[in-house]
Amino acid sequence: MRSSPMPESFSDALLTAADTALRTLFAPPRAARATPRAVHSEPVAAQALSAEDKRLSASLMRVNHVGEVCAQALYTAQALATPDPSLRRHFMRACNEETDHLAWTKQRLDELGSRPSLLNPLWYAGAFGIGLVAGRMGNAISLGFVVETERQVEAHLDSHLERLPLGDAASRAIVAQMSKDEAGHASEALNAGAAELPGPVKGLMRAAAKVMTTTAHHI
Repeated sequence: MRSSPMPESFSDALLTAADTALRTLFAPPRAARATPRAVHSEPVAAQALSAEDKRLSASLMRVNHVGEVCAQALYTAQALATPDPSLRRHFMRACNEETDHLAWTKQRLDELGSRPSLLNPLWYAGAFGIGLVAGRMGNAISLGFVVETERQVEAHLDSHLERLPLGDAASRAIVAQMSKDEAGHASEALNAGAAELPGPVKGLMRAAAKVMTTTAHHI
């Protein structure tokens, strides 16, 4: 799956939002970039991992896949909510880039013989609602929400690098590249004029993310 072309108007953004939701939840994702692989190392087949390591890797990659489902919803909703055409294009460009992550994590789940979260439609709907609210609070706040989201996701991915089995080079390479990309998105939002969010808002975002990741680890 690749996201639809970047919209120029609200009506285009509305159609794109509907198209992105259907593609994210029901269509096979397609990446523009090749799946990251460990440098100087052959991809590690899932069969080479112990049953326990496979379960751990699958759980962590399922959580990461949920994060990318939410990223599609957040960016699409923010693009729909903003009246600024240039900012709309910024959000949809980021959404397209996040599609790579969606495809990589789904591919790795398949390789591990596992599945995405059964609650993905719920996660998508919740993230879309949050994105609409953020997008209606003005450009600076909306971009600030991107910065804080990406910072939290980057920290989350880095923690997964510590938890993933050392023998799972394939998953570790994907997560490492995702972390770099998220840092880049945060930097771009800062350069575009993001405002710093209040501490309580950041705390609520962390709490919501904790509920999502804990649930997606198992379901």
